Amino acid sequence: MPALAEVVTVGIGTQNTTTNTVTGGIVIKELGLLEKFLPKTGKYKDIEFKIDWQNFTSGPPVTNGMVANTLQIGMMGDYPLLVNGAIFQAMPKERTRLIAMIAYNADGAGNGLVVHKDSPLYELGDLKGKKVSVPFGSAAHGMLLKALEDKGWTSEDLVLSSQSPEVGTSSLQEKRIDGHADFVPFAELLPYRGFARKIFDGSETKVPTFHGVIVREDFAKKYPEFVVAYIKALMAANDWLRKDPVAAAAKIEEWTRVEKEVAYMFLGPSGVHTLDPTLKPKWIETVKYDHGVLDRMGRVKPLDADAWVDETYVRAAYKELGRDYDAEKASFANYEITGTDPLCGGTIDTPRQAGEVWIDGAGISAYKSTACALSAVKQAMAAGKKVSVAFVFDRGTKIKLFANTAFYALDGKNAAGDIVPFLLKKDAEAYVAAHGGRVGLYADALAAAGS
Repeated sequence: MPALAEVVTVGIGTQNTTTNTVTGGIVIKELGLLEKFLPKTGKYKDIEFKIDWQNFTSGPPVTNGMVANTLQIGMMGDYPLLVNGAIFQAMPKERTRLIAMIAYNADGAGNGLVVHKDSPLYELGDLKGKKVSVPFGSAAHGMLLKALEDKGWTSEDLVLSSQSPEVGTSSLQEKRIDGHADFVPFAELLPYRGFARKIFDGSETKVPTFHGVIVREDFAKKYPEFVVAYIKALMAANDWLRKDPVAAAAKIEEWTRVEKEVAYMFLGPSGVHTLDPTLKPKWIETVKYDHGVLDRMGRVKPLDADAWVDETYVRAAYKELGRDYDAEKASFANYEITGTDPLCGGTIDTPRQAGEVWIDGAGISAYKSTACALSAVKQAMAAGKKVSVAFVFDRGTKIKLFANTAFYALDGKNAAGDIVPFLLKKDAEAYVAAHGGRVGLYADALAAAGS
């Protein structure tokens, strides 16, 4: 058997602990999906691709690797993506191209700002003059700059420092800072771990957030079929996750050490993020908007976003898999919670007012309302079962919340037993002011739920 003519090493920069990039990286790697789709005929019959998976905790180091040409493919959030494109467009010859998305939230949820659980601060406005950290150059940094701009503040209105997720986590635990802003999944992960409380969600900016895939143009032009194979692998990873999200979340915990409950919160049905590789016009408009935010602060080079985006590869992947690219590109639908409520009866037809309860060792059951879900929690606890987590939905933003960290409007003038969850205390207070009743915490909501 003749020796292979050529070994081509391909560096792929991943962010394994950034939950909404897992189907672009760690899932493909662990399930061997890329190998399944790699080209093996024609000019590729004598080429062996050696995949060099390189894991990072944020986007900017991925850009450094792409500049050095040790990485040919990378994934990162919206602000690091556009900075990457701008850096390469300023170079004499090299370019990167945005070729696909991994996951998004159309309103900006996923980025967020947390305080210590014992903090007296409850909203962004309480942080003026306080110590806040954020990973500089990240999607969360962009969110924070936009949020400050919306308030008429600048970075100088906070005592702002750059801290990685790991450093920011320990700083917050030890109360060396007043708040920490971060990207997926940390604004949910730290409250889940029991020492933080989210007081600002990126959805308040109403600016979409997403993670996407970029490729060095010289590599893509030389090996276009490899790039298409990568996107097919990404699509297969999305399908694998949606087929059994509970089992997938357990695997993701095993591979990344991000708890399965948090992974499921983002990527399960009605999750915070939607898995979708298509390059929607809304994302390109968002890139231009985000670039303006950074440009007004003198933080970025020029970027021709339209010239940077290249749909060629993702369209080819869809065509080869027999999928309708234009139909998916036009849709903003996520897969949603469905089924029959096992406690209250009836079908779940308003998924973003539903609830889910995860019983340790028994999986997840879905309920048609917050009140029914909390009643199921009470029933499970009375039977001596361990509730891993319960999920409810913010009534205003429709984003998934941990039931035990939400604020609740109780005893209002609406239907008897109506229990209305919110992420933020101020939103629960506003709802009560309009509808009557009182604001309560998780224990109050459990007490108010029927048995």
